[in-house]
Amino acid sequence: MTEEADIAAVDALIARARIAQAAFEDGADQTRYDRAAQAAAWAIMEPARNAEMAELAVESTGLGNVRDKITKNHRKTLGLMRDIAGVTTCGVISEDAQAGITEIARPIGVVGAIVPSTNPIATPANNIINALKCGNAIILSPSPKGVRGCETLIGYIYDEFDKIGADHDLVQMVPAPVNKVKAQRMLEATDLVVVTGSQDNVRRAYSSGTPAVGVGAGNVTVIVDETADLAAAAKKIAASKTFDNSTSCSSENALVIVDAIYDDFVAAMAAEGGATLDASMEQHVLDRLWQRGHLARGALAQDADKLLEVLELTDQVSAGTKFVAVPTEGIGPEHKLSGEKLSLVVALYRARDYDHAQELAMRVLDHQGAGHSVGIHTGDDSRAMGLGLKAPTCRVIVNQAHCFANGGSFDNGLPFSLSMGCGSWGGNSIDENLHWKHFLNITKVVRPIPAREPSVDDIFADYWQAAGK
Repeated sequence: MTEEADIAAVDALIARARIAQAAFEDGADQTRYDRAAQAAAWAIMEPARNAEMAELAVESTGLGNVRDKITKNHRKTLGLMRDIAGVTTCGVISEDAQAGITEIARPIGVVGAIVPSTNPIATPANNIINALKCGNAIILSPSPKGVRGCETLIGYIYDEFDKIGADHDLVQMVPAPVNKVKAQRMLEATDLVVVTGSQDNVRRAYSSGTPAVGVGAGNVTVIVDETADLAAAAKKIAASKTFDNSTSCSSENALVIVDAIYDDFVAAMAAEGGATLDASMEQHVLDRLWQRGHLARGALAQDADKLLEVLELTDQVSAGTKFVAVPTEGIGPEHKLSGEKLSLVVALYRARDYDHAQELAMRVLDHQGAGHSVGIHTGDDSRAMGLGLKAPTCRVIVNQAHCFANGGSFDNGLPFSLSMGCGSWGGNSIDENLHWKHFLNITKVVRPIPAREPSVDDIFADYWQAAGK
């Protein structure tokens, strides 16, 4: 197809979405929006379909593992449905008689969503559910390897839509084969774009002229200090690092361990399947993990046995190794281990004391991952608060398995999401987990109230007393 034909195909898709969305909104009540969201959620959560799509995701992208994708599809969707249950997104959502303001929830219209290859099922499902809950239509633009997964998910959503009489055109996908021309047109012509994935896509979204919600790069650094429960910390880190073969942006990429407990922690980590290499092996790993300037495809989000083959470490680590920790000291562009690795490899830093550990963690964030998140395993909550006050991050995850906690968990208060806003530190427009509130417009009906005009003295009396008039 020509570029003009690609643009026309996307425009036709959006025109159908606008018709469907207008009808969806016309005369709507909360039940209509809720039923559509429930239909999309059950499309992915029904166990047989979930398993099929998890298998398809791994087969088509070559990333992650089926068992964990099944878990992710289920838990992320269940958690989202818990979060939005009972939430009003249609009609009046608040009345403030004192301020004279009534707030009314309104749909945005047609949402465009870029889908990453790392989560080709769970991420689009999350975006679809949020969009429908708020009365919108949505169009997906998957990565080339994610096309089959998105097509399958949408097909099952249509099956559920048929049960409730919902219009298929509320959920669509950029026609295959997906290319940059089609994706760019979707960015330009929809009413809101939501982008999860490469920072190139995020930058394109922000420059598209359409209101955009993009998320920053992950490069999670986790501190373990001398007050931590080392066995519990090692268990949580191992579970998080190995989940779905580290496809999550919230997987640990660097561990900073205080010297006083370094050896004990390395032993605790070994008991959980984490093999710590000798420091002399750093260059050996670098030469194999990066090939021709890029992360080796054979290592990206692969099972441990395949990773060890690529790194030529099979005979150098214990049987049952689940991930590899590589001691290093370097941080910055010239030190690749200090960045995101999307594999079962974690950089390991040894800190002199806690102050040095905090310094190292902040240096890693300054290099990559600013705004996203940092973790700490500690018995001293003041240290967590200290990170919250000093580190360039929107989330400090305390004594938790980072990738499970960061995107919302049943045992913390963050909203369930697969997209983490990173605030100004990460070049993002939001600093919280992407959730339903970002898929709404709110109209305010403003009525007159008794005037509340202060005198100049009321405002400046304390200032004049302190500084003089």
